Amino acid sequence: MRRIVFACAISGLIAAAFAAPAEAQQTPSGRLANIVVAGEGSISVAPDYAEITAGVTTKAKTAKEAADANAKLMSAVIAALVDGGIAKKDIQTSQFSVQPVYTTQANTEPKLTGFSASNQVTVTIRQIDNVGEIADRLVSAGATNIGNLTFLHSDMSKLLDQARESAVADARRKAELYARASGVTLGRVVLINENSTYAPFAKAVRSAAFAAAAPIATGEDTLRVDITVGFDIAH
Repeated sequence: MRRIVFACAISGLIAAAFAAPAEAQQTPSGRLANIVVAGEGSISVAPDYAEITAGVTTKAKTAKEAADANAKLMSAVIAALVDGGIAKKDIQTSQFSVQPVYTTQANTEPKLTGFSASNQVTVTIRQIDNVGEIADRLVSAGATNIGNLTFLHSDMSKLLDQARESAVADARRKAELYARASGVTLGRVVLINENSTYAPFAKAVRSAAFAAAAPIATGEDTLRVDITVGFDIAH
């Protein structure tokens, strides 16, 4: 299970709260937040699509020969993807280069010995259960470079909204507990801070790992939101 965290950024507010817990904290609008608590909310969900990078690197004596050989192999790779059910709109070139190749020997200047051509595509796999089959097709078609396999979610906003609601409920629960323990009445919310940053889970894979169709376990991601909430004390 992977955990993706949305951490709170409160511009020094938490540090101040811990340094002087008995004092009310001032919000950006100038209001005083008398009770400041952290709230956490999470939801565990399986990813519903994936991305994988794949490509071909070829070498030859001339740039044209290297590029021509690369184009031939890359055409076969793309054809294999399309035959495997990948739509052309889900195949995007992410890197292409033709570079000179030099060899160096002791006490001599680097010598040009040929050229290297590299073409890389990013493939979006909508049917996530087919990840292993698609990777196997890439290898069989001649892909020499297979990069990171990334599991993703198509509706992150909807999923995170559920975690946000849980985080607010968690913050209110804590604040009500502190209010009861302190003999005061909890007032309205005057401050909420959240800093959302999402880093999708990436799994490094190598071509050799797909010598045969490999079972790929997608598992679940735990999407978590951390917030800070400030409440008034009712008078």
